[in-house]
Amino acid sequence: MPEGRPLLDPPCPAAPTAPAGPTDGAPTALAGADARAVPAARGGTRPARAVAATSGTRPGPEPSPSARPPVIKPRTAPDTCAWLPRDVPAPDTTEPDATDEHTPKGHLPHGHEHGHGHAHSLAHHRRLARIVKVVAFCAATVAGSMLVLRGNEALAGLGTPTTADSRATTATAAGLPDPGRVLQVVAHPDDDLYFMNPDLRYSIAAGHPVTSVYLTSGEADGVNAGSAKGASTRADKPGYAEARQNGIRAAYAKMATGDRSSAWKRTVVPTAGGAHAELDVLVAKPEVNLVWLQLREAGHVYQDVPDSLHGLWDGKVPHLESMLASGTPVKQPFTYTKDQVVRTLVSILDRYRPTTIRTQDPTPGRTPDTKRYTDHQDHFYGARFVQLASETYAREVKDRPHFATQNYVGYFNSSLPSSLDPAEAREKLDILDTYAWLDRKNHCGSEAGCGDLKVADRPAGNRWTESINYARGSGTSWLTSDAQQGLWAFKVLDGQVALWHRTGLIGRWSGPLLLPGTGMDQGISTVTLRDGRIAAFGTRTSFGEAPSDYRREVVLAVQRAPGSEEFEDWESLGTPDGADDEWTSDISAPAVSVDGAGRMAVYVRDGASTLRGRTQDADGAWGPWERHGGADLHGTPVTATDRSGRLMVFAATTRSVTGWAQPEPGAALGTATATGLPETTVPLTAVGREGGVRLWFRKPGSGNVRTALMTADDGPKVTGLTDLGGLQGFGSVTASGHLLAGRSSGGQLGSDLGPGHLWQRSPLMFVGAPSSTMTGRNLVSLAVVGLDARLYVTSSANDSGDGGAVEGADVVSGADGAGGAGDAGGTGGSGNPGGANAYLAPWMPVGPSNTGP
Repeated sequence: MPEGRPLLDPPCPAAPTAPAGPTDGAPTALAGADARAVPAARGGTRPARAVAATSGTRPGPEPSPSARPPVIKPRTAPDTCAWLPRDVPAPDTTEPDATDEHTPKGHLPHGHEHGHGHAHSLAHHRRLARIVKVVAFCAATVAGSMLVLRGNEALAGLGTPTTADSRATTATAAGLPDPGRVLQVVAHPDDDLYFMNPDLRYSIAAGHPVTSVYLTSGEADGVNAGSAKGASTRADKPGYAEARQNGIRAAYAKMATGDRSSAWKRTVVPTAGGAHAELDVLVAKPEVNLVWLQLREAGHVYQDVPDSLHGLWDGKVPHLESMLASGTPVKQPFTYTKDQVVRTLVSILDRYRPTTIRTQDPTPGRTPDTKRYTDHQDHFYGARFVQLASETYAREVKDRPHFATQNYVGYFNSSLPSSLDPAEAREKLDILDTYAWLDRKNHCGSEAGCGDLKVADRPAGNRWTESINYARGSGTSWLTSDAQQGLWAFKVLDGQVALWHRTGLIGRWSGPLLLPGTGMDQGISTVTLRDGRIAAFGTRTSFGEAPSDYRREVVLAVQRAPGSEEFEDWESLGTPDGADDEWTSDISAPAVSVDGAGRMAVYVRDGASTLRGRTQDADGAWGPWERHGGADLHGTPVTATDRSGRLMVFAATTRSVTGWAQPEPGAALGTATATGLPETTVPLTAVGREGGVRLWFRKPGSGNVRTALMTADDGPKVTGLTDLGGLQGFGSVTASGHLLAGRSSGGQLGSDLGPGHLWQRSPLMFVGAPSSTMTGRNLVSLAVVGLDARLYVTSSANDSGDGGAVEGADVVSGADGAGGAGDAGGTGGSGNPGGANAYLAPWMPVGPSNTGP
């Protein structure tokens, strides 16, 4: 393929119905990476090294005992032939219509809180409402009427929120920004299906270009059989590796086309590590690619196996051998050194130019009792290779788009409450059934078999099809406002903290501005200091010279002056954990708050699953890491202050929520207290309101949003528990004023504007968690970072005509238990009784398109 990236490709030929299977072994240029032709990797080729995969049956931990109706128009997908290798014919791109459903919500009683000064006059509030409408109209005009994203199924536009069904839908329009390219890297075939789905399925269904890279072959013991026939089945490691590949191809084909037998083009591509990889392109959907590096797997979850990714990372072996599948077009065995694995991954990133990178958790931790890893060693050492390669790619390759990263929890999902509703779990299991080749029909034409029969014994794994959890990036405090009603957003792009800023209520946006300092992990929390400056907290990973130097630490950066886009250098607060080998550097993202005495405190969950914290003294010095107890804590803790300025901290366990509270502002944090709340799906959101601190979380096995008011008198206490319904989904929920928002089923953003409104779905797919903040007394701003690593913002005015939403007012409606599992009804968890006229403004992208050169 010639150098350069032509903007247009010649017309595509019609698509044939070619059978799947290997083609000639001649190396070809890596295809499918971008909507343009892609040049050869920078720096030429270097010798390559390999790593190993995991077995089909995993021995992980045992499980613990106001919107208008959408206007739907059929459209034709954008030209996809630019994704084709030059020798792959184009598919038929005609698309079906999309349909949405509105699910009504019940009306539940609202309460009030009378503690926020004197009431404004009715006329004054109506004037404010008119002003807000003008502001929203101006924002919409600046946005160019509305933001639309390209995808498979067309909606009329993002300006009209929808209540779609569980199928992912994304708006499309010619000439509008690239919707983003997803590249995910996993250790073994099936890690993506178990731990990244349904995100994977959502992305494919929405038409995002998706490439999956498999580090190892997953050859295990070479026996492609369940337990009943294992002893009588001949071991064949290349054959078992091929069967697992066939299962993956069938699963992806089914997700993309509905037909597991849909044809693939299998070719050989050279790598920057000096060897070759297999590239598979789905003929009917050539934006779907699979890249097989085919390294040897460890074969054991936690035991010391030198010939593995772990051993290669630690320098126990100088190189790792390949394990070539029997049907692969790659015919020459090879080895990779550690550097060659990194260079190979860098070259793949450079060719595909992803805007979202998905990978496994590089710091999964150990169990407190046995000190064994909570995840497979191939999973997290593979993720460390991706971490190092991403940092190298960001540093060395300048003419590229920005990228965001998402890490996923692995085996430990089996010990956590189920995060998916039954319908989503069934969809996920259905894809695993395809991978496991349950019907034993030879649809792939391979002697090795068409799937992984080890998995066929138990396709759900260890309850892994019931959940999906993000290892980092679940915090919802990365968007904040200032005294001038300006907005500030902080997310990690390219391993640096990206800053976006809007001056005032209707000022211009700037950004993304990358703050100096690399190695930043997903999950930024912000807090406003008493003098009006903003402090941003996060964690930073450094690799060091030796493998044992791998380290994650808490850092903060403080604004030089209120309103300034300049921040002080990152200051390290260290880590409460010891060396990496002790707990695999498994500290959470930080939670931070300032109490009523003006003291700033930061809290993390440590590797031992307890709470640790540091508090800033009056002179600005930070005290030591203190132990606050607790046990079985998971995810990232949350913190907020009540009306009296008392700080409260909460963290999820596998069965409930543990809380801590100050007896008074400035005092030491109280002891760990069982709240008595039911189990949650781990991510929590805390906001000070109604005199106490309100928590939002999800109901396990349902996706419904729940909320409870916590008070700090004599320790954290629960005042009521309300089920708010929702659109299923999973992950964190952001709450400000009258608005709730979070990921809905289908992967899109779902939002609730209070009583009298349906839960709405906007066709925005995004990375991590949404964030929201009050901008004035009756305007809420909401933001996400899309799969294109671009910031998107909207606002909702509570145009009630009788005062609008008042920050801090009682926003909970409903009775305990309203809206059962799978029920999209229920009343919103925000807005006072006068908020029936609240509306969501059109979404607006911030900054230039992030397609890259």
